[in-house]
Amino acid sequence: MERSLVLLKPDCVQRRLVGNIISRFEEKAINIIAMKLIQVTPELAKQHYAEHVEKPFYPGLEEFITGAPVVAMVVEGLEVIRVVRDMLGATNGLKAAAGTIRGDYSSSRQMNLVHASDGPEASQREINLYFSPSEICPYSPTLTPWFKAGDE
Repeated sequence: MERSLVLLKPDCVQRRLVGNIISRFEEKAINIIAMKLIQVTPELAKQHYAEHVEKPFYPGLEEFITGAPVVAMVVEGLEVIRVVRDMLGATNGLKAAAGTIRGDYSSSRQMNLVHASDGPEASQREINLYFSPSEICPYSPTLTPWFKAGDE
């Protein structure tokens, strides 16, 4: 099993799309093993986006991500990092394919509703920024045998 951090960004929360997005993950048999509503602070934003802090667009990014609450989640599943990123679609909602979350709900590069870890290292680092080990509650749904073969 693989894990990823998913953030339902301020635009997702403000547009009241949280339930729709969570439903799409659940329908795909992705386990949500931690979730909370938080206000990202400037300090947390700087840690999360450390590679962008010195870039000219960073002040606008920080203003956006700290502008309203986010829903932070840890999701778990087979190849979940790739699967979630495929579900999100292209970063720019105008370029995202119909049927993806961004393709269906976003028309912006920055206001693209959802962040998801882009690899295993980023996933571990980001999960540790937002959650303590005691906040993560892995479980096996009773429906698991109907979602994947036993040898997967």
